[in-house]
Amino acid sequence: MNKLSRATVALSLVLPVLAAQAASCSISSPAHTVALVELYTSEGCSSCPPADRWLGELTQRYAADRLVPLSLHVDYWDYIGWQDPYAQARFSERQRWLSQLGSTATIYTPEVFVGMKEIRGWRSPDSFENRIQTINRQPARARISVQMRSSGSADVDLSARFDLDETARPGRMAQGIVIVYEKQLSSEVSAGENRGAKLRHDNVVRYWSKPVTIDVKTGQAEWKQVVTLPAAWKRENLGIAALVQDAQGGEVLQAVSMPACV
Repeated sequence: MNKLSRATVALSLVLPVLAAQAASCSISSPAHTVALVELYTSEGCSSCPPADRWLGELTQRYAADRLVPLSLHVDYWDYIGWQDPYAQARFSERQRWLSQLGSTATIYTPEVFVGMKEIRGWRSPDSFENRIQTINRQPARARISVQMRSSGSADVDLSARFDLDETARPGRMAQGIVIVYEKQLSSEVSAGENRGAKLRHDNVVRYWSKPVTIDVKTGQAEWKQVVTLPAAWKRENLGIAALVQDAQGGEVLQAVSMPACV
């Protein structure tokens, strides 16, 4: 075998290894509005497990171009003896903010918001479907493009571009947000209202970016971030989501999601 042949063989052996170590994926939002579903829940809440199962079933009932379901665990139930490992104070704050936008002072779990609007009839398939259909019928007022690059290390590169439709710019304080969520999580609860139960969760939000303000004049914003994935997160179960929200009017203008490529 000559030197050129040996080099060709060596290169052919190296390239698959490099391809296996590096991955990239991207997605762009559709022409219609995708519904954002937010479930506020807690492992310390005895009435939450049925809602957790309901959220997990949404991914089987609805395609990704119809809705983005997210489970946001709050921390205000931790005081009763069980500290929810997925709870974040920022999610409790967001729930309070959404309630205030809807002129409601009370927050509770499980509570569901669709398009940043509370829906109390989420247990009714017809009521929930009607809300989703209403949102899906609306032409998209924002466009989202998300890209993820991974080299196989703990750090991944995330980037997003947000574009407002011209009709959506006047009078709006629009913000973009990028999210990392994890599916197929479980916990053995040893205290609190769910003591002795094994709880399962899907689409649990692990990372929630700071809001990215979209320029009023251009209607555009770009965001880039290196996110370090903790070793406890199962990479094969991760997903990426992004949304554009009207922070004053309390409305989601667009949302999108995709499986992570890590």
